[in-house]
Amino acid sequence: MNQPKTTITGTNIEEVKQLNAQSGLTYNEAKALLAKQKGFLQNNKPRNEG
Repeated sequence: MNQPKTTITGTNIEEVKQLNAQSGLTYNEAKALLAKQKGFLQNNKPRNEG
């Protein structure tokens, strides 16, 4: 019988990976998208504030 891979606390690793893939943007992706929309990024790099 194939048992799913789990952490010490019993979390199903494959289920977590699947749910993460379906969840949308990561925190960093969302932060970068908002910064780009607000004009804080130019070509995905921080704008120089001089």
